[in-house]
Amino acid sequence: MIVLGIESSCDETAAAIVRDGHELLSSVISSQISKHAQFGGVVPELAAREHLKNITPVVTSALAEAGMDKRDLDAIAVTSRPGLVPALLVGNAYAKGLAAALNIPIVGMNHFLGHIYGAFIEHKEILEDSGNFPLVALVVSGGHTAIVLIPADGKAVILGSTLDDAAGEALDKAAKLMGLPYPGGPVIDRLSKEGNPKAFDFPRSLTGRAGKAVNPEHRYDFSFSGVKTSLLYTVTKEPSLIPDRLPDLAASFQEAVIDVLTMKAMDAVRHSDAKLLCLCGGVACNSRLRTKVEAACLKYHVTFLPAPPKFCTDNAAMIGGLAWHYLRRGQPCDANFGINARLEPQLGLLPFAPLAGLLT
Repeated sequence: MIVLGIESSCDETAAAIVRDGHELLSSVISSQISKHAQFGGVVPELAAREHLKNITPVVTSALAEAGMDKRDLDAIAVTSRPGLVPALLVGNAYAKGLAAALNIPIVGMNHFLGHIYGAFIEHKEILEDSGNFPLVALVVSGGHTAIVLIPADGKAVILGSTLDDAAGEALDKAAKLMGLPYPGGPVIDRLSKEGNPKAFDFPRSLTGRAGKAVNPEHRYDFSFSGVKTSLLYTVTKEPSLIPDRLPDLAASFQEAVIDVLTMKAMDAVRHSDAKLLCLCGGVACNSRLRTKVEAACLKYHVTFLPAPPKFCTDNAAMIGGLAWHYLRRGQPCDANFGINARLEPQLGLLPFAPLAGLLT
């Protein structure tokens, strides 16, 4: 089955063609970073206008790269949630129109789950082996930070998520406080290699590190507003730190964020007796995060599966690939689905788990 995936949830217009969920025939992404950099963040209305301008050329390029015509497509998958409403509207309107014109099935996809699937596109054998379950997914991006438990029956549950900023958002905001360009996360990652991560002792919220016990209901939750505020106070009190000790500031802030991500994820792994930890989402490209999580997995004899960088940031391959698993199990396909800006608290059944039953 050949599926065209379309992604427009934020500031990347993407299209990909995937055969049978795992064979990537093409992937095209048009980034809007330069358009939003002057504002220090994504402007929803501007993003929608850029999607409108780019979506036809991007889909056309994906088809050409795959050596295919529209009539070769068996189905279309489009991100319908979560995301920026104006941006989602463009992708969904285009996808539904194309599906109607071709008279083929269309399915609305969860962008958050797509990020998780990005770690498995090139590892079909892992998904088919029930011995790799239960597994824990650490999803870290600019919009989401969450820990997900996925058992072999596919009944996934979010164990914890951020109570305020997502990790990627916190890194971007920290970069802005330090006078670094947008997007700040990759800049901090590069700059941190020159700094001392122990130079400044920033807080690790909701870990019990400050001597206050963590409420059990927040065991797997995250909070990054405190570390961001601590950075603000630090640079306000000593303005000379910028630029004199900028690498140390960046490395120490990044280390605080990554320590919390790693500690929480490994706690979930040990408590659930997970066999595998997958790291996914845009922030999963961070070199320090990948190194620390890999070391922790090695320590506890857990398989570490990071999503390849090309499938970490927003892309359509993860959308088209995941859709195949729904389609082959009988997911009802029509154009009546809507869009949703928020992530639903219930993830439902994930059909790529080896023991997941037929969807109804």
